[in-house]
Amino acid sequence: MSNKLTRADQLRESIEEDIATGALLPGAPLDEAELTARFQMSRTPVREALLQLEAAGMVEMRPRHGAVVAKISLDRLVEMFEVMAELEAMCGRLAARRMSPEQIEALRASHFACQAAHDAGDTDGYYHLNERFHCLIYEASHNTYLRDQAKALHKLLRPYRRLQLRVKGRMNESFGEHQAVVDALAGGDGDAAAAALRGHIVVQGERFGDLIAALAQVQAQANVG
Repeated sequence: MSNKLTRADQLRESIEEDIATGALLPGAPLDEAELTARFQMSRTPVREALLQLEAAGMVEMRPRHGAVVAKISLDRLVEMFEVMAELEAMCGRLAARRMSPEQIEALRASHFACQAAHDAGDTDGYYHLNERFHCLIYEASHNTYLRDQAKALHKLLRPYRRLQLRVKGRMNESFGEHQAVVDALAGGDGDAAAAALRGHIVVQGERFGDLIAALAQVQAQANVG
């Protein structure tokens, strides 16, 4: 039983990655038979993986139509970013008080790694390093419940955070915002860290328009497919 669950977890992570990278677009079908053949496993772990993804909000189970990649409405997406911004702000506020010297150095090292990807114009590389940067802050809050909630919502928003980074100039802005976060955390300034992280995540103004445009492109690709 445990082996089946382990395989289900592996499949779930593979599908999550495909959704995050845009290989699976919103509305794309997830056929059980196709997944069974592709990953060479029985239908039991495939169904378990799809149920896990449904519970996480990444997949919709439709009667007589099977599973599809979930479509999130724009209003819902903005609400999720609002909550994400507050969770990150809370993590930053706590981390500023609780981070160990080793954790500060690890965050600086992560920031420098982001800089290398930024300087190389490597959007995909920056995206993965950016994810590690934020997860280090969640860990540094030393609040496991808050960390778990932040990671869960971060995972749901992965495809959309990745889309934002592909907007012209956004990677450069993101890196500058990271610098403000590192400076605040290294200085133990919880208020500044919270404000910097909130501003880094929240979707408003021009960023709101950019997100709409990026989503429209994804929808056009889905319609063509």
